[in-house]
Amino acid sequence: MSEIQKRILIVDDDDEIRDLLEFDISQSGYFVDTAHDGMEGLNKALNNAYDLILLDVMMPKMNGFDVCRNIRQAKLAIPILMLTAKGTIDDKTEGFDCGADDYLVKPFDIREVLLRIRVLLRRNQVEDTNDLSNEVLKVGDIEIFPEALETVVINKRVKLTPTEFEILYCLMQHFNNPVTLATLLDEVWGYDSDEDVRMLRVHVGGLRNKIEPNPKIPKYLHTVTNVGYKLTPFGEG
Repeated sequence: MSEIQKRILIVDDDDEIRDLLEFDISQSGYFVDTAHDGMEGLNKALNNAYDLILLDVMMPKMNGFDVCRNIRQAKLAIPILMLTAKGTIDDKTEGFDCGADDYLVKPFDIREVLLRIRVLLRRNQVEDTNDLSNEVLKVGDIEIFPEALETVVINKRVKLTPTEFEILYCLMQHFNNPVTLATLLDEVWGYDSDEDVRMLRVHVGGLRNKIEPNPKIPKYLHTVTNVGYKLTPFGEG
């Protein structure tokens, strides 16, 4: 834990779940603030400095997807962990598309929540330490801009979520070589589990939709059977 106490915002309209999270997370050494609905959560996120947000989806006044989307539109790069009963692939895809960094389905184990919090905070701290804000990486047809979380593919500029950027950055570091699922999970999330392999595949699908001319026939981001993924930034086919 850093000497500076990390500040976490919990946004959830369920009093029992919110109180449970507030107690356990504060007992782990974090400063905790709470919001009872989406509109209050968005207002607090935009007007206070937090290190991480736990965000429910189904809430009155404004749902979690819209809260997340508005936070990203305000150019806040704060890590967002969604906690929700909406656990289908479509729900997760929407959450990642609006800018969430991680996604846990209710009911959850509080130990898993605390693990995800530590990983997201550590990843964010490493990014701040490395200070990639002025680095531009270009290989073949693909150029990435860390400060704006954007990529350009043959003059097409697209906005990436923080996690999509991390995946693409990792693959570009190893371009033309297969990168195992375990390596991607370790470099992007800091740990490996079967559940997160499925989450990784959802993120890769979203990334393909943004950088590929035809996501169903990838030119750049290829699946390597029984291994992981490979980026060919000069294109194939």
